[in-house]
Amino acid sequence: MADLHYVMEVEPLDLGADVKAVGFDLMEVESREPARGGDAARIWAATLAALPGTEPWTLDFFAHLDRVREYCGLHGIACEEKASGHSLIIPAPSLPALVGLAERFAGETFGARAGALAASGDAAVENELARRGVDAYHTTYKNYFFCAVCDFENGFLTLLTDKLWASEVLRRVKPAVASLPVEVARPH
Repeated sequence: MADLHYVMEVEPLDLGADVKAVGFDLMEVESREPARGGDAARIWAATLAALPGTEPWTLDFFAHLDRVREYCGLHGIACEEKASGHSLIIPAPSLPALVGLAERFAGETFGARAGALAASGDAAVENELARRGVDAYHTTYKNYFFCAVCDFENGFLTLLTDKLWASEVLRRVKPAVASLPVEVARPH
């Protein structure tokens, strides 16, 4: 295994009585600053790809859509316009595509959803994403396996879910990032 340069802490979050959440914090071991760059993108991509298991999933973009469209077009990544062109979804991108997206759009907040509605389409949440951004997940995450808020620039991923506990998240993520320079653990 490579030298560990990063730590990903995974823990239950208290976001209020009506929301069950698991938080991820990816930081450099030495500085405790948020992890950024190529290594961070590979870690986040492996994490996102591992979480859905066999559930269908998507990435959700609702800001800077011209840049997302252009990037997807240049890299042959399929994306779908939703909410009259005010949001884009990228259905289950391959791991290499996901690494590129995580690195290119690390400075943007975007979302992810997993579950049957991610495959069949959910016009209500897609319209709300266009209108309210990731706040749209607050009232709809219970309809999904999970909804995720990706804030990679600040080293955070917040998973809204009634179906995954922190222990199950750790079980899914640890093998997915085993070859990367990161330790995944609960905070001390």
